Amino acid sequence: MEVNVIGAGLAGSEAAIQLANRGFRVNLFEMRPNTQTGAHSYDITNGSGLLKHEMELLGGELIKIAKNCAVPAGGALAIDREKFSQTVTEIITQNPNINFIREEVVDIPQTPTIIASGPLTSDKFAQSIKNFTQSEYLHFFDAIAPIVEKDSINFDIAFYASRYDKGEASYINCPMNKEEYEKFYNILINAPKIERHDFEKGAKFFESCLPIEVLASRGEDTLRFGPMKPVGLIDKRTNEKSYAVVQLRQDNSAKTLYNLVGFQTNLKWGAQKELLQSIPGLEECNIVRYGVMHRNTFINSPKLLNPTLQTRERKDLFFAGQITGTEGYTESIASGLLAGINMAKFLKNEDLLELPKDTMLGALTHYITDPQNDNFQPINSNWGIVPPVELPKKERKNKKLKGEMMAQRAIQSLKSYIETE
Repeated sequence: MEVNVIGAGLAGSEAAIQLANRGFRVNLFEMRPNTQTGAHSYDITNGSGLLKHEMELLGGELIKIAKNCAVPAGGALAIDREKFSQTVTEIITQNPNINFIREEVVDIPQTPTIIASGPLTSDKFAQSIKNFTQSEYLHFFDAIAPIVEKDSINFDIAFYASRYDKGEASYINCPMNKEEYEKFYNILINAPKIERHDFEKGAKFFESCLPIEVLASRGEDTLRFGPMKPVGLIDKRTNEKSYAVVQLRQDNSAKTLYNLVGFQTNLKWGAQKELLQSIPGLEECNIVRYGVMHRNTFINSPKLLNPTLQTRERKDLFFAGQITGTEGYTESIASGLLAGINMAKFLKNEDLLELPKDTMLGALTHYITDPQNDNFQPINSNWGIVPPVELPKKERKNKKLKGEMMAQRAIQSLKSYIETE
């Protein structure tokens, strides 16, 4: 049985190796010149570190290679990129079950296929994906607002309300007086921005998706009549009218993550942190995803995929990597690992892996495939997508203890799940 893997980046390479190791013939299509990676923490008390440990438990191959290509970096897993890339390439090209093909794919094959073509999918293949997914389920440019953990919001200041009290009070509101707004505005208009790549510079964004810094450049009051308009939002505890209001909207079904409405931005991350923490109620906010605006092809996974990464409309078609809406190198490898394992299980008529939600990879795949997620944007591994643990009242702000407890729960959960397979 042959399987096509489209995209020989991190996700596609992992998927191809998993299938080849299980005896399947793989046509691996190289769609770009280089495999890239980066350095990430391997401390299991953070999301990325736990994800790496889970990949080891599931038999991931690229994480083994990364450890063999490690360079000194204190407590982080940093790797020699060139050595890593060369090693992955050698393993792939020397595997008798992998047919390494350097050519562009323009149509989705009608035989078993994993699409891992990455965020810079070619225009022709993107059109084929668009035809399969329907146009409204494929996005080409990110206009992403930051996401913060609800537990880090100061509700002595912030309050729940919907504008004019219409419907359920589902928004969290951070009110500002004139002085606070002027301070915020001054930080915003002077903040450094991320330089866009050459291929992105000609891109035009819709008026409704403009970066907040562009709106601010049109005048000091533009935001107060746009995404930060205060009308109809009254804190019933004080009955005071605000000069401006920042609204946060629920981002996941567990109500642990909230995104800032209208705050898509291209500011540098340090500047974003300073800006957000200048907002009353967000002084100590934990930012789990920063805003970005860049070219990034990704599918609307909640409408298209199961948590197994199998498409709902076509059982022999899987997606993996950043095209699914997972951000980050580690996340790409992990999704390729899961897609590869599940494609093999599908072809053997075995039950597919649907990982527990209290594991990091399980939480990530359930998040990106949650059909209730109507405002889907790419995300990386973070504690906000994992079901919380109960901490003693005096320890509720102890992030290290929280991370340790959630990590140990995840490891035990995954081990138990694997044993029952």
